[in-house]
Amino acid sequence: MASRSKRRAVGKGAPRPPGSQLQRDEEEEDEVEDEEEDSDEEDDEVVDEEVNVEFEAYSISDTDYDGIKKLLQQLFLKAPVNTAELTDLLIQQSHIGSVIKQTDVSEGSDDDVDVDEDEIFGFISLLNLTERKGPQCAEQIKEWILSRCDQSGEKSLVEQLDKLLGDTSRPVGFLLSERFINVPPQIALPMHQQLQKELAEAHKTNKPCGKCYFYLLISKTFVEAGKHSSRKKRSNQKQDGLMFANAEEEFFYEKAVLKFSYSVQDESDTCLGGRWSFDDVPMKPLRTVMLIPADKMSEIMDKLKEHLSL
Repeated sequence: MASRSKRRAVGKGAPRPPGSQLQRDEEEEDEVEDEEEDSDEEDDEVVDEEVNVEFEAYSISDTDYDGIKKLLQQLFLKAPVNTAELTDLLIQQSHIGSVIKQTDVSEGSDDDVDVDEDEIFGFISLLNLTERKGPQCAEQIKEWILSRCDQSGEKSLVEQLDKLLGDTSRPVGFLLSERFINVPPQIALPMHQQLQKELAEAHKTNKPCGKCYFYLLISKTFVEAGKHSSRKKRSNQKQDGLMFANAEEEFFYEKAVLKFSYSVQDESDTCLGGRWSFDDVPMKPLRTVMLIPADKMSEIMDKLKEHLSL
């Protein structure tokens, strides 16, 4: 596969980027107050406006460094993980992984949204935590997850996770599927399908990341503020209103053999994580860690096809 191969369009219909503004005519000086009111109304309209955006998947390359690192920082926030090194590792794995970019827009297009042709809207990849013994970031990820698991209060869960992460005969792959919030979930289906094909090919040709017995996923989740209890209600989180920033990851959660959540409310940066609410109800940001057996991936893919097919 070429390092910059172009794949297929994988989705459309993303909301207008927050920075885009509608142009308005200048008003007379004696109508300043009316102009400000009109501006407020226009700003409200822009928030809800949608435009048709075609996305294309490309193999990961060096030019994607800044975009991938930004999305990793959005996931890890203030966790002690070297996201720069992790980004380099993902770029070096040219045989797996994709980035999402906007499809080339024709010159005659009426769309007034200016988008950098190299801007990344999301990416998907995998890091084999069992194979990667040397890189600092791989060890940091494992140590961070185990420390958070320990804080959840169940010693048996920590021991189980530690054993699985240290079992060299059953590799664990760290699944990374990150995108900006305004990218529709339908884009996840072809991205995951493509990754599974690449992993199967890597296994056939004996390349890194080819064989994993488990997939480790850290999902951005939310609960209504004041309702989360990581210890007492962990097994009943779905009923407690656990919401997923990437909607499709609920299907991974359902098949996970090990899962726990931890709060990132004190770590969240408003530039990356925003201030979250749903129907004006304040939400508490979490990270939900889950371990999914590799043999459950076909069932998960079927669920994605059922619910996310365009």
